[in-house]
Amino acid sequence: MTITTAKRSRLSGQLRPLRLAPFRLVPLAALLAALPAHAEWKVSPSISLSESYSDNVNARGDATKRASWITEASPAIAVQADSSRVQLTANARGYWYDYSEKNVPGVQNSQYQYDAAGRFNVVDQLFYVDTSAGSTSRSISAFGPVAEDANGNRYTSDNQTDVKTWRISPYLTHRFGTFAAGTLRYSHDVVKSDSSRIFGNSSADGLALDIVSGTGFRNIGWNLHAARQDVDNDFFGDTSSQNAMLGLNYRIGTTLSLSATGGYDKYDYQALGGRTAGASWSVGYAWAPSARTNVQMSIGRHYLGNTGSLSALHRSRHSTWKIAYSDAVTTSRSQFSLPAAIDTASMLDSLFTATIPDPVLRRQAVEAYILAAGLPSSLADNINYLTNRYMRQKLLQASSAFNWRHSSAVLSAYASERTALSSSESDSGLLGSQLRALNDSVRQAGLTAAFNYRLSARSDVQAALSTTYAKSLDTALTSKQNSLRVGLSHRFGRSVRGSIDLRRTNGDSDITRRDYTENAVTATVTVQL
Repeated sequence: MTITTAKRSRLSGQLRPLRLAPFRLVPLAALLAALPAHAEWKVSPSISLSESYSDNVNARGDATKRASWITEASPAIAVQADSSRVQLTANARGYWYDYSEKNVPGVQNSQYQYDAAGRFNVVDQLFYVDTSAGSTSRSISAFGPVAEDANGNRYTSDNQTDVKTWRISPYLTHRFGTFAAGTLRYSHDVVKSDSSRIFGNSSADGLALDIVSGTGFRNIGWNLHAARQDVDNDFFGDTSSQNAMLGLNYRIGTTLSLSATGGYDKYDYQALGGRTAGASWSVGYAWAPSARTNVQMSIGRHYLGNTGSLSALHRSRHSTWKIAYSDAVTTSRSQFSLPAAIDTASMLDSLFTATIPDPVLRRQAVEAYILAAGLPSSLADNINYLTNRYMRQKLLQASSAFNWRHSSAVLSAYASERTALSSSESDSGLLGSQLRALNDSVRQAGLTAAFNYRLSARSDVQAALSTTYAKSLDTALTSKQNSLRVGLSHRFGRSVRGSIDLRRTNGDSDITRRDYTENAVTATVTVQL
């Protein structure tokens, strides 16, 4: 079991051999562009035009709320490439809003979102490059309107900011006969926020070595992991981390294997007290009675105390079930750069495998379902908020997806508890002096449900519900938000789709001391170009 975090360097003048100046990425980018990869490219542009009416467009209390008609234009483009050399998926969408009521406080006129991930095979079985980039709206605080709620009000600018990330990770692989296989990976990533004065822009350089036993080991296997990461924050200084772990596993029969790990983690952040380094260990098992069922579980201990993990997946012809539990030291930054939530597309892909064996057609069906149901990119994507502190996060997630003859559904629930490990001084710009303890210990829970019923080959009825709850254990302040959306969609042709949706959102927060309720109706036409 590995815990990843970062430590604060006490040697301000120490040389950092992992630092990579931006100009050094140029030759690598040129190399990737020159790859003789004849990939099958698919470019899918589209545009959506909407007209909405909201009786509380700025999500405020009764005294300051404003009603408005909103005209919306939303162009989008999706790009896919797949070959032996290149695998690339990219999506981008812009939103432009025009309000009938002018000078409405607390609303935004435009939004931009994009995400991209690629893998490049530079030298077969030797040198590869992984890349990713993204930009999306994120909640500044857990105690306010939730920016990540796909069914809620997306016009308000309260409690949200755009977070942008990008990452490049070249790595070498080599197989040492039947003895072992090794991977040496370098990574450079950047996280930026529009609220850079309160959430510092940062970059990180990391080096990791992984060696796993080869086919020469039949019933007994082993693996070795060693990593170092340096993080440079423009506002809060430098941090670093070092982790090492050795793992063993023993196979009992064809379905069961036992595992054990031992390692050492060393951190040096601005701790509130107690240890920031120490040994770790875990014991567990993996059970795979069939190709449709897999369970992995472990218990152990690290420098913060007892810990454990769970990952279980079961798939039948018409349903997929997944549950996961983790206990780790983390930061908002690391979760933005490498999200830990359950990926919606992966969940639906495993569900549609039985009925749509072709991977290309299945991917298209998954994308169409996510768009029609209004699902977020991750099923538990609203567990994050801006904080510059290190935290111990205990997270339990459960999700299920169903696909019947005329209908389908997706359910997701989560519960998390975050305990701050570093000083609250780094969050002074976010919270101010009166709320310094707000992020000391935060408990969150949420539920998302989406249902789709096919009236005919061209028409569908959708319903989606989401609810979130947050509580600060130290201050006893709470916040909650509920949203409900019902709609009807119809496909007028191969490239034209129309829909009408009704939405109701309500929430309250002890911090703002106001309740808000919004009722809205939206008519949309989407054209695939």
